[in-house]
Amino acid sequence: MRIDTFDPAALSDAFGIDMSTIDLPGVIGLGASWGRVAPGTRSDAHQHDEIEMFVIVSGSGEVVVDGARHPVQPGTVIKFDPFETHVLDNTGDTDVVFVTCYWREPRHAGEVAARPGRRRFAERPVFVFSTPPTPNGDLHLGHLSGPYLGADAFVRFQRMNGVRAWHLTGSDDYQSYVVAQAAQEKSTPEQVAAHYGAEITRTLELMDIRPDQFTVTSTDPGYREGLRDFFAALEASGKVARRELPALFDKETGQYLYEVDVSGTCPSCEAATNGNICEECGEPNNAADLVEARTRRSGAVRTGSVERLALPLHEFREVVTAHHRLGRVPARLRELAERVFTRETFELPLSHPAQWGVPPCGVDGQVIWVWPEMSYGFLHGIAELGARIGETWHPDKPEQNWKIVHFFGYDNSFYHSILYPVLYRLAFPDWEPDIDYHVNEFYLLDNRKFSTSRRHAVWGKDILSPETVDAVRFYLSRTRSEGERTNFEREAYTATVREVLIHRWQSWLDALGRRLNTRFAGVIPDAGIWTPEHTAFYARLGGRLAAVTAHLGQDGFSLRAATAELEGIVTDARAFAEREEVLAGASGWQSENRTAMALELAAARLLSRVATPVMPRFAARLAALLGESEPSWPSTVDLVPAGTRVDLTGQVFFASEPSAPEPQEAAPDPLPWLAELVRSTLGLPAEAVVADRTLRELGASSLQAVAVQYQILERLDLDVPMSELLSERNVAALSQKLAEAVAR
Repeated sequence: MRIDTFDPAALSDAFGIDMSTIDLPGVIGLGASWGRVAPGTRSDAHQHDEIEMFVIVSGSGEVVVDGARHPVQPGTVIKFDPFETHVLDNTGDTDVVFVTCYWREPRHAGEVAARPGRRRFAERPVFVFSTPPTPNGDLHLGHLSGPYLGADAFVRFQRMNGVRAWHLTGSDDYQSYVVAQAAQEKSTPEQVAAHYGAEITRTLELMDIRPDQFTVTSTDPGYREGLRDFFAALEASGKVARRELPALFDKETGQYLYEVDVSGTCPSCEAATNGNICEECGEPNNAADLVEARTRRSGAVRTGSVERLALPLHEFREVVTAHHRLGRVPARLRELAERVFTRETFELPLSHPAQWGVPPCGVDGQVIWVWPEMSYGFLHGIAELGARIGETWHPDKPEQNWKIVHFFGYDNSFYHSILYPVLYRLAFPDWEPDIDYHVNEFYLLDNRKFSTSRRHAVWGKDILSPETVDAVRFYLSRTRSEGERTNFEREAYTATVREVLIHRWQSWLDALGRRLNTRFAGVIPDAGIWTPEHTAFYARLGGRLAAVTAHLGQDGFSLRAATAELEGIVTDARAFAEREEVLAGASGWQSENRTAMALELAAARLLSRVATPVMPRFAARLAALLGESEPSWPSTVDLVPAGTRVDLTGQVFFASEPSAPEPQEAAPDPLPWLAELVRSTLGLPAEAVVADRTLRELGASSLQAVAVQYQILERLDLDVPMSELLSERNVAALSQKLAEAVAR
């Protein structure tokens, strides 16, 4: 016999509380420990592959399992499945003492990991957000391939599994980029936001993306008041306060500079960047810490300071770390947090001197910075959705049972996964937001960034139509930038439609229909005798189903991997049909031939179901031809009921010639623009002739050359080496070189 008693002196820190090991000599595979949670504290959120059991010995509190809270007291026994995220929260005034036992059952752990409804997705509301687009332009394929397609497919899959999931987004009207676009168009921010916001919603509709909630921040009647109340709560926390901080100003006009109005070199990774965030490394900057900062207007800046509402972000490392242990947080985001929190101090401004936006209470001449504003916007969207569907959800009272899922590009990672959890902690100290993050990298066009200024883009409206939308969704899913930058090529897209969707998918379904008509008069036969090859094919389809389920699920979501499995279903079915074809007319194998036909049609049925999140129109049409309507997500590979009449012959699912975009006019000669850029950057008179002289001859300093280099990058998306700018090539020759590069 072995007796172990609770000894406070033996406790040490583990999982954020006090624990000590219970020694069980001779017991194989079972671990045990004592644990103590002090009043007002809680254990760290965590999950593991073991089955675990808590026995509460003394004290009272709550155990939180994937967002659900349950009271505990002496005598309470709790068993946790593998991978259940759990927290023991002491809500009483005495220690909670408990015993934990844990052991491994690999088979059970494997089954739990594969469950589509893991983490209580089927038991609570799931709010899926795609980052609200900035209404300073329409959506191109680079935009569509990331958050919007991802969130749409995610929600479709969850709904097929019975989850109450909604897609929410909106129009991020108060961006400084809207102001810049208004100046360029000689319009107003209100007009620009309204115009492009409407264009964005039409493009999403063409993509078969219909958000359940679309918040227009500048016109929503309750938005401004709610946002100001949210920021008042942040100030009431005592952490967000007015602080005099370094700032940049245009040297000529005195304009305060941030975001789009200032550029320079990232102080962390040395990449070219605008103010406040570096798209390359994901780290924030305060504009004033940019290296060789310069303005869009004159290039010259001066340093100073200005009082703004600011947050001492460096104090919240533990808050962010604890949050990152609660939901799905890719390693890429956790690594970004590690880099951000290496800074000894980081005072982050939350307001900026500007006119376009919502002023915080009691701060004149400033607006709430649009990025922290967005943290409230998500909660506002939930409340607006709830009001329409009969739910009492409030933006000032977020609920622990909410499951939030964010889709965004990597350049937005800092805001979503680091800043917002801190703001939520300050505004709602008792709320532990349970958030999953899905991040995509840049999607390129012909191996270069999508660019509006030099017309290097394929706009959604250029390529989307009822005939092409599924093909576009398929190709964007197949090439989606998950974990790495990927590329769109129009010729590759056209070839994929022709060779994959038409020559493989459509031709297989057509051939299947013809064989069904010829051999069984268009009526699906009942399966007969099964051969080992039949069983192997059936099992292979089951493997495809398991794989695509995992790739569309909340833990391992990957449209690229899911699309590969869709292709695999068709590849497997075609190969199976070719092997079985040799016995099609043999008189002694009619029963086995019926099984082969039934199995091939089962593959078509499986495809019609699992393709729904990626290609909803194709899937719905194929399902209807097979006698189904609005199928749920399958748990097994099912045969199509015998006796069903099906006609797949000659059906056209995909357009052979996708609609070509409207021809665009040739880019203008860059010389007039380049000459004016050189004159303004070097401070030369407006009448100065520069075309026949080099930058060196004109007296350009290294800093001025860098300013010219950056403006070329911004306008033409061309990264011209410094050696090229300071070569013996005059401005006219340099302009010709730029024109040739743009043409390529």
